[in-house]
Amino acid sequence: MLNRIIKRGNRKASKAEPAASLTPAGGHPTVTVNLASRPAVAAPGSPRLVSPSPAFGAVSQIESLPLFRDVPVPERQTLFIRKLHICAVLFDFSDTLKSAYEKLVKQQTLSELIDFMQSGSGRLTEQVQEELVRTVAVNIFRSLPPASHENTGAELADPEEEDIYLDPAWPHLRPVYEILLRYIISSDTDTKIAKRYIDHSFVLRLLDLFDSEDPREREYLKTILHRIYGKFMVHRPFIRKSINNIFYRFIFETERHSGIVELLEILGSIINGFALPMKEEHKLFLVRALIPLHKPKPIGVYHQQLSYCIVQFVEKDYKLADTVIRGLLKYWPVTNCQKEVLFLGELEEVLEATQPAEFQRCIVPLFKKIACCLCSSHFQVSERSLFLWNNDHIVSLVAQNCSVILPIIFEALEKNMQSHWNQAVHGLTANIRKMFLDMDSDLFEMCQQQYLDKEEQAKYLEEQRELAWRSIEAAVQSKA
Repeated sequence: MLNRIIKRGNRKASKAEPAASLTPAGGHPTVTVNLASRPAVAAPGSPRLVSPSPAFGAVSQIESLPLFRDVPVPERQTLFIRKLHICAVLFDFSDTLKSAYEKLVKQQTLSELIDFMQSGSGRLTEQVQEELVRTVAVNIFRSLPPASHENTGAELADPEEEDIYLDPAWPHLRPVYEILLRYIISSDTDTKIAKRYIDHSFVLRLLDLFDSEDPREREYLKTILHRIYGKFMVHRPFIRKSINNIFYRFIFETERHSGIVELLEILGSIINGFALPMKEEHKLFLVRALIPLHKPKPIGVYHQQLSYCIVQFVEKDYKLADTVIRGLLKYWPVTNCQKEVLFLGELEEVLEATQPAEFQRCIVPLFKKIACCLCSSHFQVSERSLFLWNNDHIVSLVAQNCSVILPIIFEALEKNMQSHWNQAVHGLTANIRKMFLDMDSDLFEMCQQQYLDKEEQAKYLEEQRELAWRSIEAAVQSKA
């Protein structure tokens, strides 16, 4: 509810644009900003910031502001705050000509703040940090425009498509994000003080912004959230839980979210840093969130990042291989061949990190599914499943369990040789048949004989069925 109130306040503030004028004086800009029309803005999660300060309250005259290098060092912190007040003014970017000069002033002021922070001019006071986070919140926490897929009902757009939404306010948003990033990564930033302003509410609203369609904004958000996770240990469980909740809503409700790729990239780095033995919380996250992410239709957009996270879990704890493989089989696509090719690629990566003991636990259901893929009429599915035998580690696992695997897939191999329409599939199948023959010729001949017997039995049953139908037809005709 707090997020909605804040977003609604920001939306109203952007409509009631403050009047601003710029006049040169003594070589420095003088900006008069009418802030009376702006409502008091709720601060990012800190109750102490809810009440309006002079910069956000009544009419304020911002005098001629010199450059940082033109004032004594002790006065620079105060000047920093005054420049922040200029940057707290919002503009309407739907009309590029409207308040163009004032927008330029704000943009130049933001650049000055970035340069000041980058120069390492000293630790920011607590008051400066409070105003900095307030200014950042006023600028970035806003109501996002409706996503294109929400208007059309279409699936998530491919990130490689040329028609990408670019936020017109980015010339001001980018430096604000840069200021926030530099504040977080600065070695002078004391986390004990900063966590009063970069709190759970602030982090939650950052996560809400991941649904932005502008890839530049999502890239900044990804970097910032990752840095927050690394620097503020107190926020780590909350960040993981909040990302978990975003995934739940995406999987089970909307199947629409613009930032799944970036969130998975953050998680890939987080998973890589998990300590061993792995906590039960992390294993539940794998089972309840990551594996079900194979269910949504737009998996092709984020599959590469998802596969990386999944494989990281198996490499961290090899005992999870059986859980992952059975999870893949549970969500295996039935009618989507392109999705099936993605699953086969991920399966190969998982099997490459699988140990013999875990492999044996899931042999039967795994190779029943692979057998179906081997003789798929879609040549890419059949070809991709045959490519599994190009992996030396998988061949080693198969060789150790040849007596179980060959009887399961032998029929699929024979059907490919007899009736598959694609010549490349024929050639790959012949190579695999020869591989199994070299592994265990006796087992191969036994499977071949069982296959021939099964074919004969099927042929006999078909003949009996035909005879039965003919006798029925003859009886009907005799009574007619």
